[in-house]
Formats: sequence, C-alpha cells, structure tokens
Amino acid sequence: MKKMIQFGLGLLMATAITSVLAADYPSRPITFLTMTQPGAQIDRLTRGLAQRMSKILGEPINVKNVTGSHGTVMATELSRAKPDGYTIGVTSLTAYTYAPHHAKLNYKPEDFDYLTLVALNSSGFISKPDKPWNTLKEAFAWHKKNNKAMVAMFHGADDRDAITRIAKQEGVPLSLIPSKGGPSVIKAVTGGHADVGYVGAILYKHVEAGSIKLIAAALGERLPPLPDVPTLREQGYDEKVEMIVGLVAPAGLDKDAKAKLLAAADQLAKDEETQTFIASNLLMRPVTWGEAHADKMVKDLYETFGKQAKMK
Repeated sequence: MKKMIQFGLGLLMATAITSVLAADYPSRPITFLTMTQPGAQIDRLTRGLAQRMSKILGEPINVKNVTGSHGTVMATELSRAKPDGYTIGVTSLTAYTYAPHHAKLNYKPEDFDYLTLVALNSSGFISKPDKPWNTLKEAFAWHKKNNKAMVAMFHGADDRDAITRIAKQEGVPLSLIPSKGGPSVIKAVTGGHADVGYVGAILYKHVEAGSIKLIAAALGERLPPLPDVPTLREQGYDEKVEMIVGLVAPAGLDKDAKAKLLAAADQLAKDEETQTFIASNLLMRPVTWGEAHADKMVKDLYETFGKQAKMK
C-alpha cells in the first residue's frame, strides 16, 4: 500500500511539474526546421520568422536545415518530434497534401498540427539567358524540332509531375534531375547542366542580374515583378504549381505552447514590418494567416491532389 501511495504521489508530482513547465513555455531554445538549403527563399523566410518570433516569445529560435524530397525528409523528422512546442517546421504544404498520394511515407497528414500559413512562394520555370527560347512552350518546340530530350531540374514532386505531364503533351522526351532547393537549381541552369528548372522567388534577383530568364510563371497568375512572362495556362498547359508555406507542428501540440505560438503568429500577421519583409524583401505573395484557414487549406489541397492522383 505504501509503495502504491508513493507511486501515486510521484505521478501527481510529475504531472504537476509537466504542467508548470508547459505554462512557462518557452523556457529553452526552440528549433525551426526548414526544408531547403541555407540561402534558399524558404530558408530566408524561416530565419526571418525565427528572429521575429524569438523577440515575442523571449527565447532563441535556432534554424535547422533538413533537406530532401521537397520537404518529406523534414516532415518525417518533424513527425517524430515531441509535441511540446520546441520543434516547429516552416515548410511547403506539398509534403503534407501532395506527396502522400504519390509516395510511400512514414507519416500521414493527420500526424501534424497546422498552425498558420505564412506566404505563397512566387515560382516559375527558368532557363539560361542564351537559350534559343523565351517561353516554356518555345523550349519544348525547340527540343522537338531538334529531336533532343529536355533536361529539367525539379524542386519537388508537384513541379516534377507537372513538367512530366507537359512533356508528354508536347511529345518531348524528358530527363529529370532532383534538386536540394533553389540555389542548386540556379547553379544547374546557369552551369548548363539543365535546360530548364523550377525555382521559387529566389529567381527574381538572378533574373535582375541577367544570369537566368523566366520562361513561365508557375502560379495561377503572372508574377508582378515580371508581368510580361505568361503563365503555364497561358502557354496552353492546364497546370499550376504553388508553394504555399506554413508553420507546422507535431500533432497533439501542448495546449499552452500552442496558444503562445498562435498568439505570436497572430502578432506577426498584423505586424507591418513582417509583412513588408515577406512581400517586398522576399517577394513572396500574401496569404491569410490563422489556424482555421491553414487547416482548411491542407484539407482542400489534400482532397484535390487525391482526386488528381486517382485520374492517372
């Protein structure tokens, strides 16, 4: 009996200590996982958010780059983390909405809490400036005329599948190269190792520098800084590729930690300087912040991509 009482008291004390620690969240550094290489646009976004959220929460936020398979490697690591609020992902939603329909993964979409969307990464297909085409349509026409396979570097499964469908539509053989993020795509294209590549908003500074050219906007609309470049749909392809970036945590996130993270995110959503950083510095597109909108977006995208997968 005495041992049972001691055990019960110990359990109560452990529960009380856990509750106190949760209420004191955060009491130690937090880690933000990001899916891209250092210097990539989502990496820059992650570091900017970490810096700003650290000031709100009062603890350092470190950034860890976990690259591979356009976020699925990072998502796997995130799914295995404790849901205590000390490991958070800043990532494209495709790893949670698109990839599960096309790859065997060690996680499911319901293994995560989707805290908020933070940005839509501008993106498009690029080529080296001296290539004899100015649009993706012209690139495929050139390869078809010259009986050559197109070498394309892809960012993730969604853009890979889009360019594969387009190549099939155009009747052009395709050779695909995986990337580790925007900088590796830029390097491959400028180095002549890839004819075309898919990349996010990091493309703008390289277009401005003259080292690459945009040949197709991948979103549903033209990119405002480069309004003369047509979208995929305007070039005759029923395709769009969107990198919607969100703040994601392991499922079952501690309620006190979650409340403080959501409050911090809400503060950043209303902060003019943060929104200027995202829209003007990173040239990413604005989104609606908040947990409810993030949950709905993930659900809608998962269902949409699921229907597309069944049509294959």
